Parts: sequence; C-alpha cells; structure tokens
Amino acid sequence: MYTARQKKRDNIAEYVLYMWQVEDLIRANGCDMESIKNNVLPGYKLNDLEFQEVTDWWENLVEMMKLEQKEKQGHLQFIVNTINELNTLHGKLLESPAHVSYHVRFQQIEPFLRELEAVINPKPTNDIELMLGALYNVFLLKLQRREISAATLNAVQEFGKFMGLLAQKYRDDQKGKLDMEN
Repeated sequence: MYTARQKKRDNIAEYVLYMWQVEDLIRANGCDMESIKNNVLPGYKLNDLEFQEVTDWWENLVEMMKLEQKEKQGHLQFIVNTINELNTLHGKLLESPAHVSYHVRFQQIEPFLRELEAVINPKPTNDIELMLGALYNVFLLKLQRREISAATLNAVQEFGKFMGLLAQKYRDDQKGKLDMEN
C-alpha cells in the first residue's frame, strides 16, 4: 500500500507495473486473504496500526478482483482506467505543438512498437498498454531466468525511457503545470 501510494505519486508507469505485480501475487495466493496473510504480509515491517491498514488494502484488492472476476487474468478496472488516462494524455501530447520533442521521441520508438504489436496476441488496446505489457513481461522473464534477446532488451529499455518521459508529463499535468498550447 505504501509502495503503491509512493509510486502513484512519483511515477505513474511504475505504479501500473507494481499493481500488475500485486494482482499476480494475489492470484498466486489463490485470491485467498489467509494465504496472503501467511505468505505476503509477513514481509512488511509495520506497527499494528500500519499492519491493519496494509491488511485492509490487500483485502480490498482481493474483493475487487473477485467482484470484477479477475481471479484468473485481466486487470482491475481502476488500473485499466489509469492506463487509459495515460493513453489520453499521450494522444494530447502527440497533437500538441508545444510538445514536438515528445512526438519526435515517440517516432523513434514507434518501429519497435509496430514490430512487437505484429507478434502480440491478443492485441493491446493502445500503445501505452503495449509498452507497459512489454516492460512487465520482460520483468517476468528475468524472474524466470529466461533468455531475452538483445533486440528485445534494447526495445524494452527504450520503452522504459519513453514511459519515464510520459510519467513526468503526467505528473506535471496532475500539478497543473503542463502547457499544451506553447
């Protein structure tokens, strides 16, 4: 909960990736709160009040996953909404005359995106979801100690840099400091 809050404030792309990891942890524990209490929560070093807050947060996520029928796959609606919000901002930045450098940066990574998009099934709903998915899947492959090609690592590194740029623009937008006109 504390990590999610900090990531949401500091880097919205990292927040989405973190929440996908949380979803996977919940699934790995069978969407069972007792299992999460035994396997996940002991890793937290918290006082009693903080522990109850964190437990409530995990319980709420488990309940949401059950209500939204995401126990096996998919993402919680609030995370999907966050990705869509990022994609909306991305579209506005691409169209804004004040953010030509953003557009140029996107054009530099677009060939990687189209190449990846051609081999992904099912197709992501937008380029932001595609980049986040690539970042997360490479993370999972690394955890499994699977081999990742140099080309894939290069593309993912570029996606990470671009998502960092978008996260900064998002943070500026949230603070009312993003000018789309000039």
